[in-house]
Formats: sequence, structure tokens, C-alpha cells
Amino acid sequence: CNTTISKVRDPETGEEKWEPKGNSSEAPIVVAARKVGFSEDICKEYPRALEIPFSSSRKMMLTVTDVSGRSELCSSGMSLPAGTKYLAVCKGAPN
Repeated sequence: CNTTISKVRDPETGEEKWEPKGNSSEAPIVVAARKVGFSEDICKEYPRALEIPFSSSRKMMLTVTDVSGRSELCSSGMSLPAGTKYLAVCKGAPN
């Protein structure tokens, strides 16, 4: 995880908002994950086994996460087939 977010209070309006720090392309994913209940320590809970960084020539990146021993991705989340060891996630432009 190269991006962190925290809730901050806007000094002008007093409203709470999410403030990302780090990789701007990961920020929406991290915000969505926090809003559905993933903790801030998600990187410790789901260690990355492999990361292929974003490349402008490929226009995508890939992560492989160790999910061994889990039956679902998170509490009340996507169920994982029995024996699943890794989860691959690719983000970027499909064309």
C-alpha cells in the first residue's frame, strides 16, 4: 500500500472528509476500501506477495496478495474458494 487516508475536519466548513496521501491513482480504491470496512492496517492483514508497478507502456499495474487461510476477502466480503492462496488484482486501462 503506497497510499494512506485519514479523516480530517475541513477548517472552513467543519465537515469531515477523507484526505489521501500518496499515490493519487490508488486513493479512490483506498477510500472505497475504508468506507466498506477495511482497516488502516490492511497491508499487514493482507501482505502483498508480488507487485508489478504501473507502467505507462502497459497502462496497468498488478498486485498479488496472500489470502491463504481465509474463507472470505473481509468480514461479510467476497467468499474465496477453499484452498485459495493468492488473489491477483490488475488495475488500469484494458485497451
